[in-house]
Amino acid sequence: MPRPEVLDRIKEAEQEADEIVAEAEEDRDERLAEARERAEEIREQAREEAESDADARLEAARKEIEEERAELIAEGENAREELEAEAAGREDEVVEYVTDLFEEAVHVQT
Repeated sequence: MPRPEVLDRIKEAEQEADEIVAEAEEDRDERLAEARERAEEIREQAREEAESDADARLEAARKEIEEERAELIAEGENAREELEAEAAGREDEVVEYVTDLFEEAVHVQT
């Protein structure tokens, strides 16, 4: 094979190799861009899920607090009603006691 022909074939091979390398680099760049985009999508999805979970936990905590609050209010109202009933039941006794104290005070002064 004559030398010019060999040189031409070498140049063609080098050009093909350069094209292959350029295509590979372009493909690599595209894949990196896609991977970065996918990673960003995954991060965003994870952030949204974390926010959603936090909101759900917060709402559950609020419901639990509201239920406890309602229980405490009901217990307080029941205790108040019991005290009122007890006090009402002792009303006559208290009136009699105060009357006795008053009468004793009046007798002491006379």
